[in-house]
Amino acid sequence: MATRVETPYTQRARYYSSLDGFNIQKPRIPAHIFRAERDRAFDPATPTGLIACDLSRELEIGFPATAPLVLARYARIRAGERLDTRFAASGALYYVIRGSGESTQGGDVITWDEGDAFCLPGGGETAHVAAGDSLLYVVTNEPMLAFERLQPPAAGRAPIEAAHFPADEIDRQLERIHAMARTAEMPGKSISFGTAGLEAEHVALPSFTFSLNSLSPGEMQRPHQHNAVAVTLVVQGERCHSMIDGRRVAWEPWTVMLTPPGEMHSHHNEGDRRALFLIVQDGGLHYHTRTMGFSY
Repeated sequence: MATRVETPYTQRARYYSSLDGFNIQKPRIPAHIFRAERDRAFDPATPTGLIACDLSRELEIGFPATAPLVLARYARIRAGERLDTRFAASGALYYVIRGSGESTQGGDVITWDEGDAFCLPGGGETAHVAAGDSLLYVVTNEPMLAFERLQPPAAGRAPIEAAHFPADEIDRQLERIHAMARTAEMPGKSISFGTAGLEAEHVALPSFTFSLNSLSPGEMQRPHQHNAVAVTLVVQGERCHSMIDGRRVAWEPWTVMLTPPGEMHSHHNEGDRRALFLIVQDGGLHYHTRTMGFSY
């Protein structure tokens, strides 16, 4: 047999056993509350800019990430100021915590107010201008693209188009859900946001679900689990908590909470008014790969 000549290509090759392939150790995704980031976002002294809910160090990921495929941020915009963003993502999902203003990307202009949600394609530059002191919440799939070292889509090639979900219509749709008869198959009283281009999938991004969940006073969402991570923004709720793998996690206004994938959890409202919580999950990815694993 001829003597093999080493080349740069053979030197790069690596060989692993099946044990090596199935014994890869990664840090678990922890249950986590981003209190310090919330406090910075609401501090009047904080300048216009982005505040990332970044858990990359704990997850041992080499780029900012709230969860392995998800990055959530607060976007602070002072009255009369402008915040320019360009996310290396296929799309960005927004919720208006407070204030009012306008977001412009190319020919798309969305005029937003408190309680609105909207979404924009990724990759393009967006100018956010606040009429008054404003705070947005924005979630992207930047970690997903960074993981594969992918570039965001070119203009006109993103999987979503700009869409706006006004607060009054969100309220109307939520009341419609609450008027429906509760069935055993209904996991909760929530509305999911989607766009026309992804109507068949019922998602806001191909890989993400984006929904507003609710709990009536004295109500609980019974214990359940799923393979999708949940990144949750507490919109409204007093004396509310979650039980995550047997641990009680108290809700705090406008904090971002991380519920690990695969862990049994439930949500509880012991207060006197309806609780609202905005949830982004990498559920679209699990729907696509048939691995959601939802069960009670």
